[in-house]
Amino acid sequence: MIDRILTVGGITLVSRVTGFARDIMLAAILGAGPVADAFFVALRLPNHFRAIFAEGAFNSAFIPAYARVRGSDGAAAAKLFSDRVFMLLLASQVVLLAVALLFTPSVIDLLAPGFGKDPARFSLAVDLTRITFPYLLLISLVTLYSGILNALDRFVTAAAAPILLNLSMMMTLVLAAFFPTAGHAAAWGVLIAGVLEFLLVAGDVARQGVLPRFCWPKFDTDVKTFLKRFGPATVGSAETQIALFADTIIASFLVAGSLSALYYADRLNQLPIGVIGIAAGTVLLPEMARRITAGDESGAKHAQNRAVEFTLVLAVPCLVAFIMVPELIMRGLFGRGAFTAANAAAAAATLTAYAIGLLPFVLMRSATTTFLARGDTITPVKALFVAVAVNVALKIVLMGPYAQVGLAIATSIGAWVNLLLLVWFASRQNLIAIDARLRQAVVKLAGAAVALAAAIWAAEWTVFRIIPAGTAFRDEIALVAVVLASAVIYGGIIAALFGRQLLAAVRRSGGGAAPPPSVE
Repeated sequence: MIDRILTVGGITLVSRVTGFARDIMLAAILGAGPVADAFFVALRLPNHFRAIFAEGAFNSAFIPAYARVRGSDGAAAAKLFSDRVFMLLLASQVVLLAVALLFTPSVIDLLAPGFGKDPARFSLAVDLTRITFPYLLLISLVTLYSGILNALDRFVTAAAAPILLNLSMMMTLVLAAFFPTAGHAAAWGVLIAGVLEFLLVAGDVARQGVLPRFCWPKFDTDVKTFLKRFGPATVGSAETQIALFADTIIASFLVAGSLSALYYADRLNQLPIGVIGIAAGTVLLPEMARRITAGDESGAKHAQNRAVEFTLVLAVPCLVAFIMVPELIMRGLFGRGAFTAANAAAAAATLTAYAIGLLPFVLMRSATTTFLARGDTITPVKALFVAVAVNVALKIVLMGPYAQVGLAIATSIGAWVNLLLLVWFASRQNLIAIDARLRQAVVKLAGAAVALAAAIWAAEWTVFRIIPAGTAFRDEIALVAVVLASAVIYGGIIAALFGRQLLAAVRRSGGGAAPPPSVE
């Protein structure tokens, strides 16, 4: 299993690196002003709906159902099941797209009401949203195809697809002079990426001979079971998006640049969440579902403990860096062109606030998998409901004194509430068992974190002592020095504490119950 997490995480890391290159271009060309705010609203809207109806809810309900049908009734039954789900998904997304395009001004009024005070920013947000929203239809189909591939233990193509979004936006940004604004260039890049991602993933599904086809939807037992689980999962995803919608709504009333600060900070925060947390959850879900179906409860719990342990090993350096040198990170990555020192400071403070919740963010998918692998999509919704209520309430309280930083603090606290409730619910049902090895790993990692913090401080202090203020590329050099020092110190500590265990885990997972993914 660990080798598959490394495969998905490695490809996701490539996606995130190209994403940072894209964001560096966005920061330099758009900056953090009104045009950037309008574009980020246009980008957030289809992504919000995608997270509600596609990725989060769909994957959690579809992958276990597809794996169960294929395992019990065979490939032909699974193919028919995916055909019927495909038609339901396509029909719902076409209707949603039509409504969104027809009532785009009303949608912007509802979700970014503060833009109404700035007619130019409001009009631009409407125009850009009409360009980006069709991306939702395309990416929803990509999600279906990716779910099929993941159920077949093929993770590479689906993990690589987001790279096309970054490359597409970078190409259109290079050609920004040919568009009305740089925001228009970025928005068209999003739409083009949707087409490219669809073609890439659909091609892989077709090569496996399982490409869904048009058919008259029939609500048989399998489809009804899927919908029963999809409903609560959709509610859960909607609850998460409510908190994110609250960010957009509240930030639209704050000073120009607040939305952009949230965006850039969240992009950094999403690096460990995507590369580590989501990669672990993506691989763990079919792994646990197979073991539970086979009656191997202890094996399923063991797999979850190892996924959590591996997730923590990789997440700790990000947590320490985000707390120790957030402003250096922002200046070194984005501090050029239209992205000013003040923009970097605002984004850095927001990143520190997000870092408070980084551990629950990366562990959430592994914790939720405990329930999803058993077909329980309701319990995670209960935990999420409480977490979102706390999150939104705190946003309202903290927005005044702390602006967008208060929104990030509320998000982090909500993440802790969610994770603790998930662990509590799982413990009550005896679905989770934290073994001695995991407890020992937590203690070791706490010590590693302290040593890493000292190394980061020393590396930054040394560079700033040697290189005078005002020197070109001073921040970039300091950031590189911090990364290299962190890699050497933390890598050495982890090799000493966990080297044999991790190497043995990779070797064992290569010959485990599930075959490693095919790499095209």
